[in-house]
Amino acid sequence: MQIQTILLCFSFSFSAAFYFHAGEREERCIIEDIPSDTLITGTFKVQQWDIVRHDFLESAPGLGMFVTVTTYNDEVLLSKLYGAQGTFYFTSHSSGEHIICLESNSTQFVSFGGSKLRIHLDIRVGEHDLDAAIVQAKDKVNEVTFKLQHLIEQVEQILKEQDYQRDREENFRITSEDTNRNVLWWAFAQILIFISVGIFQMKHLKDFFIAKKLV
Repeated sequence: MQIQTILLCFSFSFSAAFYFHAGEREERCIIEDIPSDTLITGTFKVQQWDIVRHDFLESAPGLGMFVTVTTYNDEVLLSKLYGAQGTFYFTSHSSGEHIICLESNSTQFVSFGGSKLRIHLDIRVGEHDLDAAIVQAKDKVNEVTFKLQHLIEQVEQILKEQDYQRDREENFRITSEDTNRNVLWWAFAQILIFISVGIFQMKHLKDFFIAKKLV
């Protein structure tokens, strides 16, 4: 099974929609840098290549998509099999990079039609499904109030990501200062080594000249 990784940067991006190509049973992964306690919503759709039409079909019956989400600490946040299209959710427990992997799970009958797939993926960071939530809540709350709440959640998400970026900048500053300090000490140690070597060579040459009665 071939595994390929797509490196994408979604910092300060609430939504990232794109598509990529993959072979059947080929795993593709993206890396998402996410603050802690953040809801992630992913929507995907799989299209299969038609060797007769020389185009991608609108649907891919018989195809499934296995979605896994892990952290760099190998913590599994999601591992589930979906159909040819679907929506998955997960919440980050800690800030940092998260790995989202998708792998097609096709049958032998479907694989006979061709191995090229087009996978559409929409990743939304810190957003709820507004339209679906409005439908579910329209008998309980006013639609305008719900949209206002949605805007408040977006503002909170912006503040959360700003805090996360400030923490990263602070960690980077501390790392840079430690590195500069280590470089300074290493340069000082090199100077001491050069001086010591020079003194030793001068003493060795002096002893050599005295032994040979040249001075």
